Amino acid sequence: MKNETSVKYFYILPFSEETKNNPLISTFFFLIYVVGVLVNSSIIAVICLEVQLHKPMYLFICNLSIVDIFYTSVTVPKLLHMLLSGNYIVSFSQCYTQLYFFIVVASAEDILLFIMAYDRYVAICIPLYYHRILSRRNCTLITFGIWASAVLNALLYIISALNMSSCHSNIIHQFFCDIKSLTKINCTTTRMFFVVTGIVILLFGFVPSMFTFVSYFKIFSVIFKMKSKESRRKAFSTCSSHVTVMSVYYGSGLTGYLIPAYSDVLDFVFYVVYATITPMINPLIYSLQNSNVQLALLGKTLGTRRKENQTKQIQNLMKPEKEEQRKLETG
Repeated sequence: MKNETSVKYFYILPFSEETKNNPLISTFFFLIYVVGVLVNSSIIAVICLEVQLHKPMYLFICNLSIVDIFYTSVTVPKLLHMLLSGNYIVSFSQCYTQLYFFIVVASAEDILLFIMAYDRYVAICIPLYYHRILSRRNCTLITFGIWASAVLNALLYIISALNMSSCHSNIIHQFFCDIKSLTKINCTTTRMFFVVTGIVILLFGFVPSMFTFVSYFKIFSVIFKMKSKESRRKAFSTCSSHVTVMSVYYGSGLTGYLIPAYSDVLDFVFYVVYATITPMINPLIYSLQNSNVQLALLGKTLGTRRKENQTKQIQNLMKPEKEEQRKLETG
């Protein structure tokens, strides 16, 4: 491909010729996708149905599960289609559409993780103002702002990326169209693209991570001053799941984007963790470390079983009456 106009499609090449048609790979990604969607959907359903969980923290957890479903849905279904059909060709428009939606969910998750850190800061450091600062109206506006800023950021980024010209190759050594792989095959990039990239890194990477770090610095300083061990334990338990999620997300994401572009295998591994495995384990981390979510999940499960048992008992009680009616009718 010599110039920009000649690039009409990209060839996705995440695996070698020997392994790309391996059914184990398709099964692996299929299981990741199904488990991720089911677990995240369960968290969303429980939070929506359980009145006790209609609080700002759980609203943000619900939004995180929605983002995580979109995360895997942007990349994995298309990968499964390529693996099963053997067609690894992606059109120019398909590639940039996938990149657009991936940037949307990535931007939304970056902001959301920061908002969740701020939620914990308000709850622990200034609890008297918690319901005033994070009222239902404010949480609704925050949620709308998260998605609106993510959509606008992705639109601006895609517009700047479309002006790049691909001349080295049209082969993408990754399992989806990502910006790092596209820049590898581009021979010219515009000044606008570098400016937008710098702004995106600053606003959606550096600023949220710094504010999150400051929030947790103040949170831990307040926790360590607590005299009661039980209070410290509860405060730590409310923060531990969010800290774990952030560590996995930013650790895999920053490593995948910042490591030198000399190893396609390392790039692939970190992107798999960042874009597929992390969205799957996020709800597991919250459900395992959050007692309220555990109780809600257990309550819904036990409630369903209890209803089934009650239905069976009623049916068993009504069997003799039905038999007597049949005898009377036949007699």
